Amino acid sequence: MAVQKILIVDDSKTELMFLTDLLVKNGFTVKTAENAEDAFRRLAEEKPELILMDVVMPGQNGFQLTRAITRDPLYSDIPIFMCTSKNQETDRVWGMRQGARDYITKPVDASELMAKIKALG
Repeated sequence: MAVQKILIVDDSKTELMFLTDLLVKNGFTVKTAENAEDAFRRLAEEKPELILMDVVMPGQNGFQLTRAITRDPLYSDIPIFMCTSKNQETDRVWGMRQGARDYITKPVDASELMAKIKALG
């Protein structure tokens, strides 16, 4: 099944606007969250088919939030792409170990992101 509904979790308004604009123009329905609490509220409202997760956020970081979501039976089937400026190999490996399906570094390459989303469904 092709992905339609995407949740973006990022504390940067600029990133949220950029990614939302890109995804909406490509036909996706987008919800946003600026922190872990916000993200769980959005998940409860409507289950997305993909989550784009920033790492560096106040409070619970993206690694912790990814681990929490992937260990929750209600949401464990939702693929998560880490979408972060943390570009070290150790960060990528750690993100994948927390349950992320893929790891994309910022600035996000639009065609790379679209290809990875398309590959899911």
